[in-house]
Amino acid sequence: MTEQRMEQRGSRPIRFLRMPEVVYRTGLSRSTIKERVREGSFPKPVSLGARARGWIEAEIEDWMRERIAESRGDAEAVALLNTRKKGMRR
Repeated sequence: MTEQRMEQRGSRPIRFLRMPEVVYRTGLSRSTIKERVREGSFPKPVSLGARARGWIEAEIEDWMRERIAESRGDAEAVALLNTRKKGMRR
């Protein structure tokens, strides 16, 4: 799909982030990310090939926004984010 068509649909192009970028953006270590994925408290990576995995940028950004809202006690923002997440699942 062309960038122009993506803009017409009103969404950003999907971008995958590899582990070093996820570590950089979140400030978490590799081992903490892996542990939280296993626990279900961090977005799961997507298989990009036989030995490659990546995270969907928008899911990482949403996870970060949730952490900010929770740490600041913004219950309304957390509820809104959780509602949005449920609507995106199929």
